[in-house]
Amino acid sequence: MQQVRAKKSLGQHFLIDLDVAQRIAATIEDYKHLPTLEVGPGMGVLTQYLLLNGHDLKVVELDGESVEYLKANFPALDRRIIERDFLKLDLQEACGTGEMVVIGNYPYNISSQILFHVLDYKDQVTCCSGMFQREVAQRIAAGPGSKTYGILSVLLQAWYDIEYLFTVDENVFDPPPKVKSGVIRLVRNSVTELGCDERLFKSVVKTSFGQRRKTLRNSLRGMIPPEALPVLDERYSDIFKQRPEQLSVAQFIELTNIIKNLQNKERGGEQ
Repeated sequence: MQQVRAKKSLGQHFLIDLDVAQRIAATIEDYKHLPTLEVGPGMGVLTQYLLLNGHDLKVVELDGESVEYLKANFPALDRRIIERDFLKLDLQEACGTGEMVVIGNYPYNISSQILFHVLDYKDQVTCCSGMFQREVAQRIAAGPGSKTYGILSVLLQAWYDIEYLFTVDENVFDPPPKVKSGVIRLVRNSVTELGCDERLFKSVVKTSFGQRRKTLRNSLRGMIPPEALPVLDERYSDIFKQRPEQLSVAQFIELTNIIKNLQNKERGGEQ
């Protein structure tokens, strides 16, 4: 069968370097005991090593041409190809309710959305590994104080330990992308509860970084009742005078609880 044509609309850049594919497959070597889901296998350059390494593998692929290629060239995947959009896939329906691993050479144009979808299944996805645009990979792994530290960094690091593994050059793809790539691994940490209102936590993080050049007092002003501002300035000025990239995950949790308490006080609720 002929090679699959890379489709710009799907953000496809097919990895052609077998050494790189083997290195990516090896990033989940310790998780062979768990079901593995590969996102966007394309022509199976990573798939072949996942099968060779003995993973209990399913793949999810939206591109019909790639699906036909996989069926023709990987008979071991019989009935294990899910022809769906990963962003709309119920992972429990696809892989069961137990722990699992997600891996892939992820399409750059939806990589952040892929990670948010993984985050929706954080109690099931024990490990998520693979290749992203380098800037995105660096942002995910960045710590407080870094210029690349942002929304994805905080929301993912609240639940996962993240390691930037290695950089991949443009010339190992067909067609070559205009940027370098980075391989990272996310491993679920021991956190079961953040110790704050999770919905408010997400809102605080996104609102803070939405105006990252402003101090938190200014960027989060809309979340704080006007009557509570004197209390904020008197008791919590140290944290609110900072900018979002200066705060650790633990400090964002503390910040969320402060805002929740100020809101409750205004409403006459519990502090």
